[in-house]
This record gives sequence, structure tokens and C-alpha cells, in this order.
Amino acid sequence: MKTIAAEQALLPTGWRNDVTIRINDDGHIADIIDTEAPADHRVGVILPALSNVHSHSFQRAMAGLAEQRGPNPIDDFWTWRNVMYHFLDVLTPDDIEDIAALVQLEMLEAGYASQGEFHYVHHGPDGARYHQIDETSQRHLHAARKTGIGYTHLPVLYSQAGLDGRALEGGQRRFGNDLDGFAALYAALEASWPDHPDDFALGVAPHSLRAATKEGIETCLALAPNGPIHIHAAEQEAEISEVVAALNARPVRWILDHMPVDERWCLIHATHLDTSEIDDLAASHAVVGLCPITEANLGDGIFPAASFMAKGGEIGIGSDSNVNISLSEELRVLETSQRLRDRRRVILTRENAPSNGRMLYEAAATGGAKAIGRNSGRIEPGALADLVALDTRHLDIIGLKGDRILDSWVFASTDDLVCDVWSAGRHVVTDGKHIHRAEIASKFAATIRRLRAAF
Repeated sequence: MKTIAAEQALLPTGWRNDVTIRINDDGHIADIIDTEAPADHRVGVILPALSNVHSHSFQRAMAGLAEQRGPNPIDDFWTWRNVMYHFLDVLTPDDIEDIAALVQLEMLEAGYASQGEFHYVHHGPDGARYHQIDETSQRHLHAARKTGIGYTHLPVLYSQAGLDGRALEGGQRRFGNDLDGFAALYAALEASWPDHPDDFALGVAPHSLRAATKEGIETCLALAPNGPIHIHAAEQEAEISEVVAALNARPVRWILDHMPVDERWCLIHATHLDTSEIDDLAASHAVVGLCPITEANLGDGIFPAASFMAKGGEIGIGSDSNVNISLSEELRVLETSQRLRDRRRVILTRENAPSNGRMLYEAAATGGAKAIGRNSGRIEPGALADLVALDTRHLDIIGLKGDRILDSWVFASTDDLVCDVWSAGRHVVTDGKHIHRAEIASKFAATIRRLRAAF
């Protein structure tokens, strides 16, 4: 049994001083006791670690390469996507594994303990199938075993290039599967699951209403009757127009009206909602997966977080394109975007819980764990020991207590505050660095140097 002693711990009941957390060999919290007894590790502040609910890991390697305006005077998501497709032409399975490992390392060092990977690069360039149908999925799983991150794999069904049913072309061919092909891919993954750690989970992700038909989404639900279900929805206004024209309903409205949306669902982005969608999505118990850094980078728009959360809606946080992996900045951008839109301050709070930082953090912790089907997001007996410790010697929080620490981390500091991270009890970050940083970073450096030269 492992033991961690903390001067301050954020529990479901609030802050508690001088506690020892005992962790079973299976990675779950055994109990929490008031003591200053000897422990395996001593920290200043310990928090429930967040889950990163939405990631396209391979896009980490193109970060910064889509920041020059092209020939179109209006640069937006769709021109960014063209750069991404070009980048796909050069990725190999080895590259995908090296990039995934670096992304997971950076997530852990930022304070995340687990990741949901929305994985759609299934095939080789031009759609050529690999001999092992789940080759690229297994590369992500290999990376997760190496980094020790908690992991939920979400293979993506991507079967058409638009609601008119047109065929995939260019880089999209690496994503594509018909329903039989996707079922075979999912079956191969299921067969491999006993080889992976017990805290790894398998879900499914129909990409979007543009890329997956109603029959395709229903196929996904049948394949994964118990796992998480993720889908992109209402990220871009052009997408909404296309869906309305084809289906006579806005994307989120169509999903709510035609699918059995419940607590297993995570709608990614959901940026553009009308009042009825806000109300009904909040009531569905689904989680909205927000990716504020990417949404800002792509110019998507501002999610109506204040209205949604006031209705009891739940959120998780993801890093999506991984243009910048920063837990604190994701939360900061979420709140400050609301402030810019509404021209006021300290918006995402509750009347009886005035701390903006704590409100954001706890909402993302519980909602994120739910979104990826993980028994975490809280420090209590029976939960997975997904824990993050902050260095109370850091100048940004020195001398602070309780909620002031979270307010300062989210709004006035960086993830340099993170000193230790445990994922299902695995102590993977110490003194602010991942335990395999040198090896993983070295492999990524060689890979990214070659990719950038080719790009």
C-alpha cells in the first residue's frame, strides 16, 4: 500500500488539513486519515487530477504550422483543416506512437491523470489498410502503457465527407470505414483489451453528423453498449447550416431528438446552442467536452457556459488539437471568454461557492471523469487514485490556503506549479517531470525534425 501525506487536500466535502491518503495495490484509494505519520511521499497541496476528455494527438506535431494566412482572405477552421490534411500525408505508425507518447507526457506534466483519445487516423496514406486493422489504435495504447496515463480509447467512425454522402477524398481516406470495416476494427480492439491495464476503457466516437449517418451512429451504439460515446457537434456555424439544410434541425437538437442521449454521451464543443438546446442538453445528463484553447485558436466561437452550467449542465475539458497543452490555461480561457462576451468578471461561480478557480476545477474534474467513463475526479475511498500535487514553495501560491490556491493557479500562474501526478496510483510525474521524459522527448525530437522537414 502506498501513502501520500498532504498539508492540504481538496476532498468532496471541502478542504482538509494534514491528511494521509492510502492507495491500494490496484490503484484505488483505500482510505483518508487525519495524521502526520510517516508516508511514502509528502506534498503541500493535493487535488483530484483532471481527465483530458478530447484529444487528436497527432495534431500536436503540426502545432504552429497553420498560423500563416493562405490565399483566402478569410482564414478559418476550414482552411486550417486543409493544412491538417496535408500533414497527414507523411505520418507513419511509428510517428503516431512517438507523438502520442509526447502528448501524454505533456498532459501528465500539466496535471491531467487521464486522457480520452478521439482517434480517427486508422489507415495509411490514401486509405491503404494496415495488415493489423487496429495498428494505429494499438500505437496509442502502447504509448499509454509507457507513459502510465489513464486512458480511454475512442475509435472514430468516419464514413462520408458530408451530409450529401459524398465519398472521402485526400487525407480523409486515412479516417474512413464502412460499417462492416468499423465493426471489424472495434472487434479487434475488444479482443486486445485483456492485455491492457484495468483502468483503461474502450468507448466509441461517431465523428459528427457530417461524417456518420444515423445508421452509423446506431451501429456505434450497438458496438459499445456500455462505454462512453463521443461526437463532435455544433463546433462551426458552417456545420450548423449544412446540418439544417440536410436534416431540417440544428446538430444538437437533431442528436437530442433522434438518439438516446444520457450520461454516457459527451458532445464535443457544442459551441453554438439555442435556448432550448441548452435546457435539454443540460437535462440529458450528457457532458459537453470543451476545448477552449483550440476553440479560440480556430475561431469557433464562445460556448454559453454560464447559461448551460446554471441549468445543471456538466462540462469536461480537452486539449483537442494540442496546439498548447495547459490545464490551467484551458480553464482560464473558458472563464475569460465568458468575461469578454458579457463584459463582466467572475462569471462561472455559484452563490454559495464564490471561488471561480475552484468552481471551474471541480466541474472539470467530475464532468471529465464521467465523460471518459473513469472512476475518478474526486479524492475519496473507492475512487481511482488520480491525484495531482502542487508545489507550495512556488512563488505564485506561497503562503496561500484553500480556494486561493486554485484561483491563483487558474488565473495567475502556469502548470509549473505541478510537482507530482499519480494515475491510478502510478507515480508518473515527480519534481514536475515525467519519469520517462528523457527517452520520450528524445524519440519525439527525432520524429518531429523529420516531419517538419517533409512538411
